[in-house]
Amino acid sequence: MTRGADWLVPDWPAPPHVQAVFTTRGQGAGDGASAAPFDFFNLGGHVGDAPAAVAANRARLQRALGARPVYLDQVHGTEVLALHPDTPDGARADAALTDRPGLACTVMVADCLPVLLTDLQGRAVAAAHAGWRGLAGGVLERTLEQFRALAGMQQAQAAIDSEANEIVAWLGPCIGPQAFEVGLEVRAAFVAADAGAAACFVPLADGKVLADLPALARRRLAAAGVARVHGNDGAAAWCTVGNAARFFSYRRDQRRQGGSGRMAACIWRV
Repeated sequence: MTRGADWLVPDWPAPPHVQAVFTTRGQGAGDGASAAPFDFFNLGGHVGDAPAAVAANRARLQRALGARPVYLDQVHGTEVLALHPDTPDGARADAALTDRPGLACTVMVADCLPVLLTDLQGRAVAAAHAGWRGLAGGVLERTLEQFRALAGMQQAQAAIDSEANEIVAWLGPCIGPQAFEVGLEVRAAFVAADAGAAACFVPLADGKVLADLPALARRRLAAAGVARVHGNDGAAAWCTVGNAARFFSYRRDQRRQGGSGRMAACIWRV
């Protein structure tokens, strides 16, 4: 795979036939076809970028992967789409999974949290788009339920417990815990289902709170029986808002620059 020099490749115990990557915005014009404010490697076709530039960037991504990225119409929901060779782009869902080789489960982000999943045998792969609404609504739980079924895992709790070390997850870059200011209704949505989630919020003087999205996702994954979680730990290097040279950020750029590109998290079987 010939990838962008600045792209992230997960450091996790996936088997060799499972590949994954997280794209970045690119460091120069040679890294993509998009002009400001979408410079350079924008993959979102719905953000106002020139269609020809998006098409060129998507074609480059497919060449780099050696697999076909399947793009979703993401709506901050909980729908999970099973990918097949004839699945078209644009289906409304916020997660995708497959056991077919050559199809890349793909979610696009510009502050929301991308979550990639596989198991130690690489029987299936999945990608989920986890903004706070989808995360609170259960997008990870729904993805894991369908992932276990596709991979042939048992659904009984005893079996889930015994297979806790079989499933591995990787959390990609997202808005960090020092930048994600939200209203009290967001805190309430998580605490209603998990009182311990209160530890993932820091109160501010204006009645708002700072939310730790990666920590919230880790709690959800742990409760769903996923013991191996890698990637984003909430450190500053993972924050999309704080690393403008590397990552797109909707919250940072939409008002200031009039637009923000989208990055992609992709996972596929070869």
